Amino acid sequence: MSESAGDADEMGLRTAWTNSGLKARVLVLVLATLVAIALPASGIFLWMVNGTVVKLGTLFAEKQILFDRYRGLEALMREVSLAETVARAPVIVEWAQDETDPEKARRGLAELEHYRLSFTDRSYFAVVDKSGHYYFNDKDNAYEHNRLRYTVSPDAPQDIWYFKTRALGKGCHLNVNRDEVLSVTKVWINCIIQKDGKVLGLIGTGVDLTQFIKEVVEFPQTGVQSMFVDLQGAVQAHRDPRVVDFHSLTKEASAKRTIFNLLDEEGDRKALAGMMQRVAKGEALVLSRFMQMDGHEVLVGVGFLDRLGWFNVTVMDVDAIIDRKLFAPIAGLMVAILIAVAGLLTVLFKRKVLDRLAWVEQGVTRVRAGDFTAVAKEDGNDEIARLSRAFNEMAQAVGDNTGRLEAMVRERTQKLEELAQHDPLTSVLNRRGFEEAFAREQNRAQRSGTACGLIIVDLDRFKLVNDDYGHRAGDEVLVACARRMLPALRSYDACARWGGDEFILLISDCTAQLLALVANKIAALLREAPVTLSDGRAVPMTASLGAAMALPEDSLTDAAARADAGLYRVKHSGRDGVVIDALQSDAALRRVG
Repeated sequence: MSESAGDADEMGLRTAWTNSGLKARVLVLVLATLVAIALPASGIFLWMVNGTVVKLGTLFAEKQILFDRYRGLEALMREVSLAETVARAPVIVEWAQDETDPEKARRGLAELEHYRLSFTDRSYFAVVDKSGHYYFNDKDNAYEHNRLRYTVSPDAPQDIWYFKTRALGKGCHLNVNRDEVLSVTKVWINCIIQKDGKVLGLIGTGVDLTQFIKEVVEFPQTGVQSMFVDLQGAVQAHRDPRVVDFHSLTKEASAKRTIFNLLDEEGDRKALAGMMQRVAKGEALVLSRFMQMDGHEVLVGVGFLDRLGWFNVTVMDVDAIIDRKLFAPIAGLMVAILIAVAGLLTVLFKRKVLDRLAWVEQGVTRVRAGDFTAVAKEDGNDEIARLSRAFNEMAQAVGDNTGRLEAMVRERTQKLEELAQHDPLTSVLNRRGFEEAFAREQNRAQRSGTACGLIIVDLDRFKLVNDDYGHRAGDEVLVACARRMLPALRSYDACARWGGDEFILLISDCTAQLLALVANKIAALLREAPVTLSDGRAVPMTASLGAAMALPEDSLTDAAARADAGLYRVKHSGRDGVVIDALQSDAALRRVG
């Protein structure tokens, strides 16, 4: 072999080795680039997945709280509203002030019997504070002739519930009890009777919560557990009766079974107490936070049922609701994409992958803000497009569920508002609804300089109707009289039940002449024909009417007092008449018929 040939062979070997080294270095560089890209990309992906899971779980928890809140509120609100109505009834207050007056006692007990038939449990109990007398009647009317059962005493352990409720001073308070023999859970509604800040006694009824617990607390939802607790955190409704704190009203705080005992960490207990205080004050409708319970992290949401004095607590296992393993195929696709594009130029990688992922991230941000319309616009069929569509489908599902829950909340809110402002017997406004209507009319009158009129209608000798025909007939007469008056009113006038047998009318944009015309027309409508009862009997009815004009600066109390004064003048003049007080102008007494 010549020297030149040997040199050529050595050069070839050196070139082959150099090429082989370049390939290795390129391979190492590609692998390093892949790793450098894969690490932040995987971190971003995990952050997006975790953020989405947590946010969707939190949104679902808050909507679940609102859903359970109004399911629970609707189940008990009717009974609480009825009990509050009885506690505020004038005849009940008068009886509690002077129990020894036979007429007041008769009227008070008759009012209780009237409302007993409206309670779901068909029973009531009442305590007169001055004497301590405890009255009771059940659904079978077994105690019709012996409703005074006994006298409560602060020294009797079984009566502690009354004195602890009395100490609360006002409002309605709930106490849960479970009969293990009958497997029945009851909540006792205790409403305090008071006048001018003085406690006069207590009335209430019981409600069977067994069906409510089955429908709300035991409602089958994967990973979701609902419960209700009182202001101290004592558990009042739970799918496990062993957790419920029965007789909470009479227990010491240290002996109560509370929601705080179910949490593992003291920090979570303090946080939950703070959340309960905030929702009770109305600072937020619903609050939620991750906490440790039974060694597992759960999402705890809290809402407040202000009319019942209960908190609705929902505990959610987010991992059970949203399985993170569902994202595994997407993660695999992203790894495949990263491997496929790792050797491409940085600009191409950015345009084809990172920029598109940024769109997905922006979509996640919109989901966090409550916009469920779309996560990202992807028309293709590659991995990122499928990822975007998966997020779109998730956002759409949550959005649909949110819409349904919000619709249900609006529907239930509307029903509750109607119950709060209308008389359940006659369907006209109640006192609260009329006060709001009068306030609106006065605001309008102050702007326009016009005035409105009030008419108080008192059915003559209505007590005799109840005595001669019965309370059911009395109810029929009240409904019929309300219907007769309505045609005399315009669409923007208002009619309300003012008391037991009294109605009050608001005549908008009124003059004294128009007020007199309407009042006499209503008197004629009530008198023109007897009221025909459902059993065919006819009840002749007349009414005494007092009317007064109201200046824009008048309060309802001032205007009603003038109309009431006119009503008493009619009563003293023989009933069945109309007296108009036209704001200190010539008062006109018109006898009718």
